Amino acid sequence: MLIFGSQTQYHLCCTAVDIRKGFDGLCGIINNYLQAEPRSGDVFIFLNKNRTHIKMFCWDGDGYVIFYKRLERGTFDFLKSDSLSRTLKRDELLMILEGIRIENCKKKKRFLSTKSN
Repeated sequence: MLIFGSQTQYHLCCTAVDIRKGFDGLCGIINNYLQAEPRSGDVFIFLNKNRTHIKMFCWDGDGYVIFYKRLERGTFDFLKSDSLSRTLKRDELLMILEGIRIENCKKKKRFLSTKSN
């Protein structure tokens, strides 16, 4: 079961990726291109050139997990950025997966706890 926690960091790769890559290929992209640690527990998100396929990659403590989705119609919204990756909030990721265009959404203010664990 895939759980999207509010404390998890989500990183969207801002360049199209060959979606045929498996565990080792995605680890290489995370290490060499995104300059990040694949075993950090963060979720790394990759889209193909046509934005019809998405892969989410993460370390769950004793192994890597890949979530893979292929759309039968339509595309995923791609958030442009000048950097190699863009950090997403959980709700932004869920909107991408549901086909909601994030650029047009406006979020109302909410209380954020400053309490740290």
